[in-house]
Amino acid sequence: MRRPTFVTASFFAVAAIAAPTVGAQEVALSSEDLLDPYYQKLQSEIELPVAPENASIAPDTVITRLAFGSCNHQSRSQHMWAQIAATDPQLFLFIGDNNYGDQMWAGDASLATLREAYRIQAETPELADFRSKVPMMITWDDHDFGFNDGGASFAYRKWAETLFETFWTSSDEVRSRPGIYESRIFGDEGRRTQVIILDTRYFRSDLDRMPYQKERPPLGSYVPSEDPSKTLLGEAQWQWLEKELAKPADLRIIASSIQVLTDAHNYESWENLPRERARLYRLLAGREDSGLVLLSGDRHAGGIYTDTPAAAAGEKLWELTSSSLNYSFSSTERNTAREPDPKRLTDFISEENFGLVEVDWDAKTFTMSMRGSQGETRVTRTVGW
Repeated sequence: MRRPTFVTASFFAVAAIAAPTVGAQEVALSSEDLLDPYYQKLQSEIELPVAPENASIAPDTVITRLAFGSCNHQSRSQHMWAQIAATDPQLFLFIGDNNYGDQMWAGDASLATLREAYRIQAETPELADFRSKVPMMITWDDHDFGFNDGGASFAYRKWAETLFETFWTSSDEVRSRPGIYESRIFGDEGRRTQVIILDTRYFRSDLDRMPYQKERPPLGSYVPSEDPSKTLLGEAQWQWLEKELAKPADLRIIASSIQVLTDAHNYESWENLPRERARLYRLLAGREDSGLVLLSGDRHAGGIYTDTPAAAAGEKLWELTSSSLNYSFSSTERNTAREPDPKRLTDFISEENFGLVEVDWDAKTFTMSMRGSQGETRVTRTVGW
């Protein structure tokens, strides 16, 4: 008998002892509830990996240089940490696929390969050196969530969250609720930067796929869904985001692990759930007055995007996608040719890269740039607000 993708022998062992009864009527429990005793026992028996200690950042820091990156395989070269550190960022956003703990996963509820990926990272000297110097804020994408293209239906998401929060020593704010979204404000009045990192995994509904085709689509197999019951952020995170956007700030930097503006492919992106994207645009349009830049990863390539969506009340939005730190698949020439996109203003840079946002408070501008594996500038744009 073939093993189910999500539900394993350990699950059934827990389920057999964990479902209470009231009289003759069984109390309905979710698969996650049934797994709780198993994870409590597992956590008491093993030591979970913890990342090297991270430098701190003072709340009154005026942000002038912020770096970010995504798609970092734990077993590949870690040389990019030194390149990022050389730009002297005040803060680094690690925005997803921070390891590839889902690779070679056997389907076990203990997520052994994810724990091993974290163990390797805990012992990575380049990461330790970087974290000792540069404060970090962190969210996840699918591969460090635990399942490729996974969302809310991933049965082991609570355990994946425990592994994440333990390893990265997540804030009390993050640990206090399901999901790993977070917001922080830095600087003084007139030079306040709000950094918002979203969770596009924990609550996300299953995506719709194209009907079966003999030939695999060249740019993914998902199709947009107008189903009003589907969500990307989940209602609690949506309400939280609305409150965050109402706070006073002069510049807002919002990190989404998946791309926001583009419609050029059928891989994972906000395009898959257009109602949710329109909701995001409306919230952005109604925010307390501020500059705004979107950051994203995921694609193992990147560039600078812009769009003026009607739902955003005609505001011109900007997005910098940076991916990957050490896991490139193709060449820029090939990637640019295979994915034309009127919203992308640059080549689709495939070689190893990281992103940088530099703020000129006097001029009220931010400069988005993508840096290559030797620190060289690959693309750049300066935007006023």
